Amino acid sequence: MTSSYDSPARAEGHGIPLRSAGPGRSRASGLKRRHLRAHGVVVAWAALALVAATAQQSLPVARWLAIHLFLLGAVTTAIVVWSEHFAVALLHARVPDERWSDARLAGVNVAVLGVLVGVWAQWPLLTGAACALLVVAVAAHLVVLVRMGRGALGGRLAPAVGYYRAAAVALIVAAVLGWLLATGRTGADGYAGVWLAHLHVTLLGWIGLPVLGTLFMLWPTVLGVRMAEHTTRIAPRVLALTGGGLLAAVAALALGLRWVAVAGVAVYAAGVAVALELFARTLRRRRPVSAAAAWMLGVAAGWLFAGVVVDLGTLAGGPLDRAQEGVGSLVPVLLIGFVAQVLIGALTYLLPVVLARGPKERAVLRAVLERGWVVRLVVLDVGVALVVLPLDEPAATTGMVLAGVAATAFLALAVSVLARRDGEGGAARRPMLFGTTAGVVVTVLAVLLANSGGDTKGTPAAVGSGTAATTRTVDVTLTGMRVRPSRIEVSAGTALRLKVTNKDAQRHDLKVDGGPGTPLLARGGSHVLDVGTVTENLEAWCTLSGHRAAGMTLDIVVRDGASGHPDGHSALADSGGPDHSAPFSTGWRARDAALAPAPGGTVHKVELHAAHTEAEVAPGVKQQLWTFGGTAPGPTLHGRIGDVFEVTLVNDDHGMGHGIDFHAGSLAPDRPMRTIQPGERLVYRFRAERVGAWLYHCSTAPMLQHMGNGMYGAVIIDPPGLRKVDHEYALVSSELYLGTPGSAAQVAKMRQDTPDAWAFNGVAAQYAKQPLKVKAGERARFWVVAAGPSDGIAFHIVGTVFDTVYKEGAYLLKPGDPGGAQVLDLAPAQGGFVETAFPQAGHYSFVDHDMRHAEAGAHGVVEVTK
Repeated sequence: MTSSYDSPARAEGHGIPLRSAGPGRSRASGLKRRHLRAHGVVVAWAALALVAATAQQSLPVARWLAIHLFLLGAVTTAIVVWSEHFAVALLHARVPDERWSDARLAGVNVAVLGVLVGVWAQWPLLTGAACALLVVAVAAHLVVLVRMGRGALGGRLAPAVGYYRAAAVALIVAAVLGWLLATGRTGADGYAGVWLAHLHVTLLGWIGLPVLGTLFMLWPTVLGVRMAEHTTRIAPRVLALTGGGLLAAVAALALGLRWVAVAGVAVYAAGVAVALELFARTLRRRRPVSAAAAWMLGVAAGWLFAGVVVDLGTLAGGPLDRAQEGVGSLVPVLLIGFVAQVLIGALTYLLPVVLARGPKERAVLRAVLERGWVVRLVVLDVGVALVVLPLDEPAATTGMVLAGVAATAFLALAVSVLARRDGEGGAARRPMLFGTTAGVVVTVLAVLLANSGGDTKGTPAAVGSGTAATTRTVDVTLTGMRVRPSRIEVSAGTALRLKVTNKDAQRHDLKVDGGPGTPLLARGGSHVLDVGTVTENLEAWCTLSGHRAAGMTLDIVVRDGASGHPDGHSALADSGGPDHSAPFSTGWRARDAALAPAPGGTVHKVELHAAHTEAEVAPGVKQQLWTFGGTAPGPTLHGRIGDVFEVTLVNDDHGMGHGIDFHAGSLAPDRPMRTIQPGERLVYRFRAERVGAWLYHCSTAPMLQHMGNGMYGAVIIDPPGLRKVDHEYALVSSELYLGTPGSAAQVAKMRQDTPDAWAFNGVAAQYAKQPLKVKAGERARFWVVAAGPSDGIAFHIVGTVFDTVYKEGAYLLKPGDPGGAQVLDLAPAQGGFVETAFPQAGHYSFVDHDMRHAEAGAHGVVEVTK
C-alpha cells in the first residue's frame, strides 16, 4: 500500500506506512501477483454469496450460506492476506516465505469450502474435518504473526499487529463453536449460549479487532495529522480491554453465565470508548485531507460503540434464549454501520492515493469519489438506524434498501474512478481494487439477507395437492429448538397440511423431506405447508445450520390402521401442549418418588414456605409455580395414627396471601386455615386420628388457581400392622396449566378443565425419562393421591395385577383374596395405595387409564431388572 506522503518516515509519522520492507523489486512484483490472486478468490467468494442470497426460498440453508460465503470465505481470505502484509510493514519484518504463505491461504480456503459443503449436505464428518483444518491453518497464520515480532525492528505502529494476532485467536474459537453448533453437540439447552458466543467472537473478535487496530493508523492519515504521541501506549491498553472483555464474554456465553458475559461486554465497550476518546483528541481545527473519509470513519467507529452498548443492554435484559433476537441486531450495525462504512471511508481516501500520478490527479479523483458524500452518508446511516430501532418490518426493509442504495452509489463512483486510470499498471490494479469495492455491496446484500424475509403472518393455506377423502390440518409450533409436536401419526392416504408457527426468539423454517418448505419465519410468523397425500413415513426439519442436529425434527408416521396404545408410549399427535418425547434440560433430575419411612417420635415439626418457584414441569417446558416448600407437590408428610403434626406456614410470597388446609386433621378451620399475608407466619397443629392417604392444599380463594398452580401435597398415615414391602412409592396426580399464573388465559383453561398436561408428582412424563427401579420378584407399594384440582385418576400398571387395594381408609382387596384389581380409581382429593410383585425383568408402564391423561403426560415406567 502506498501513501500520499513523500517519504517513508513522514508517512509512518502520520499513520499508514509507505511500503513493506522487501528484498527488491522482484519480491515486490511477486507480492503484487499474490495479492491479485487472493483478491480473485475474494471476488469468487463474494459472487457465490450473491448467488446464495438470491436463492433463499429454494436452496436449503441459503441464508446461512450467503452470510458464511461472505464472512468465512471472502472476509477471512482478505483478513489473512492483509494482516500478514500489514504486519510485515508495521514491524519492518522480513516477508514470509511465499510458498508457505500460499499453503496457509490454500488451507484456509479448502477448510472454508469443506465447512460450507459439510453443513449444506449435512455431512458431520466433513464439517468436523474442515473445522479442524481451519483451526490448523489459522493457527499457522498466528504463529507467523508472532514470529515476525521476534527480532523485527518494529515501529510506532507495531502495537496494531497485536490486534491481528488476537483476531486469529478469535477465528480459531469461532471455528470450534461453529463446529459445535453445526453438529448439534450443544443440545437444545446449550444452543442459545453457544450461538451467542459464536456471534460475538466472530463479529467483535475476528472482524472487529483488526478493523479497530487498523483505525489507529488510518484515522490520523485521513485527517492529515501526525499520530498522537501516546498512541503506542493506548493501543495495547485498548487491546487488553477489548480482547480480555471479549474472552470473558465468549466463555461466559458458552457456559450460560449471563452476568459474567454482561461484564465482559462492558469491558469490551470500555476499550472501544478509550479508542474513541483518542480518535477525538486527534481531531484538529484544520480541514482534513478527505472530509468524506473522515466523517465515514468517525461515524463507523460510533456505530461500533453503539452496537456494543445495545448488545450490553440486550444481554442484561433477560435470559440468553430470549436475547438471541435482540443481539441479532448487531449484524446490521457492525457489518453495515461499522465494517462497510469503514471500507467506504478507507477507499474514498486510498483509491486516489493508489491510482493518481500526482497531487493534481489525486485531487480530481478524490473529488469524484466525494460527490454527494453528505447525502450518501446520511442515507446509509439513516438506513442502519431504521434497521436497528424497534420499528415495524416495513421500516427495517426500507432501512436495508437505503443502505444498499448508498453502498451501490459509492460502487458506481469507484468504478468510474477505476475507468479513468488507464496508464501503466492501471489494468493490473483494477481486479484487486474492484474486488475490494464490490465487497462493500456484497456486505450489504449479505446483511439484507440475514435480516430479511420469509416472514408471513396469516398466510393463506395452499390448495391441497392430495386427492384423498380425508384432509387433516395440524398446528405445528417451532420453539425452544424443538418442533412441537415432534411426531404426527396419520392414516395412509391422508392429505396433510401443517400450519407452522414460530414462537421462538430466533428465526426458523421447516422443510419436509422431498416436499415443500416454509420461508424463514421470524417470531410470530406462520405459514401453511401443503404436504400432500401421505403414503409413507416422512421427516421434516429446520434447515438452519445445526438446528436439525440439535433436535428440531418432526416425524410424520403412517400408521397401519390400529391406534397406538398409550401403555406402549405412543406419542401425542396433534396436541398443542408439551412434547413429552423431547428431552429434559441438561442436569434435570426427576423427583424422588420413594416414600421415606415415617420418622420416630410422635410429634413432627415441619416448616413450609409459600413462595413462587420456576420449575421444569414437562420436557423442556419451564413454568412459574406457587409452591409449598419450593416444590409442586409440596413435601410428603409421613406418620402413624396418633402422631401430632405441628406445621409452621411462612408466607414468603411478596404478591399475595396464602393459607393451608390439611385433610388429615379434624379441627375448626377458622384460625389454622386463615389466609396470612406476605411476611406473616402461622402454626397449624393437628393430630392424625385416622389412617389413609390425605391431600393438603392452599386454603385461600380462589382455590382453583392456587391448587392449579402447584399449592398441594400429600400426608400419608400408615394403617396399623402395615406389612413391610421392598419398595414404597408416593405418587400425587395433578393437572398442569401452562401460562402466566392467574392470567385470564390460564384461568379460562382451569374453569373449562382443559389442562395442557397431566402429571405424577408435578412433572409430566418424568418417570418415563427416569424410571422407577425394582428387581424381579420384589414387592412394591404405590401410594396415590389425586390432587386435581378437577380430575381424578384410574391408576394402572401394565403387565401386573394388584393383589392389595386400599382406598379412603379401608381395604378393598387383601393378599390371599381370590380376586385381583386392575386400577385404583380415585376422585379429586381421594387417596389410597395398591401393592403388586413384578414377576420378571422388563419395563412396566404405569398410567392414568383415562387415555387423554396418559397420552398427555400421566405415564411412567417401572424398570424391573433380574
